[in-house]
Amino acid sequence: MRTPVVMTLGMVLAPCALLLNLTSTLAPGWRLVKGFLNEPVDVVLYQGLWDMCREQSSRERECGQTDKWGYFAATPVVVARGLMVTSLAATALGLLLASFGVRCWQDEPRFLLAGVSGVVLFLAGLLSLIPVSWYNHFLADRAVLPAPGSPVTVEVSYSLVLGYLGSCLLLLGGFSLALSFAPWCEEYCYRSHKKPAGSPRRPSISTVHVDWPQPALTPAIKYYSDGQHRPRPAEFGATDRPKVGFPMPRPPPKAYTNPEDVIDGETVTDSQGASSRSTRPCHSSLPCDSDL
Repeated sequence: MRTPVVMTLGMVLAPCALLLNLTSTLAPGWRLVKGFLNEPVDVVLYQGLWDMCREQSSRERECGQTDKWGYFAATPVVVARGLMVTSLAATALGLLLASFGVRCWQDEPRFLLAGVSGVVLFLAGLLSLIPVSWYNHFLADRAVLPAPGSPVTVEVSYSLVLGYLGSCLLLLGGFSLALSFAPWCEEYCYRSHKKPAGSPRRPSISTVHVDWPQPALTPAIKYYSDGQHRPRPAEFGATDRPKVGFPMPRPPPKAYTNPEDVIDGETVTDSQGASSRSTRPCHSSLPCDSDL
């Protein structure tokens, strides 16, 4: 069996989302701060969830900068740390379940397990989308996310964009894998409605037994109908049917008194060679030889 398209799509999007969210969580690039006073114009400060890096075009990036404004103690940063780590763990769990559910090396996938993995990945996408959206909402609010005042400006950095992309891919991949519930639900409903072989069948309009009266058939028809063995017509006995019409007269049987046992009209030769003609006795109802 070929792997369904929804499973293939989910297995492609979920690892990509995991890589994007992992980069977004670890990289110090959620917010870009620039325009510091008494600093070169090209000096920028990248702020992330775990670290801050100072970068200048003429020098290499220097990470591990001190937090002068209490940025890491801000509520959006603290919540984003916990939710992003939880999202990464949930994504890894969802991928593990999806691998055993899809089972590309087997003929039949496990639709139920693949559907559960889709739900887990979808929740992981929500867990990563919430902190990214919240952080972006308070990005320019210096009261919530501390930053130096004017003329310093703050902008969205690359880690926040990667977080958005990873969250959207997780939502799409999780939803795609969750569609695997459809074949499982169809099979489950079919098995639940199908009765076991030994149980009595519930009568319905298509299975109602109607006891129609048997027509009065002749013995011959009964014997040869439906291919079933029935008694032969002779075994049913004679049928008492009224006779129609009147009896026809029948002639009486012929009685011969000829000792030579010859037929009427034949010539008989005796022992002396004399021949004589055989005659039958005369009856009143038949013509006699003398009359012919």
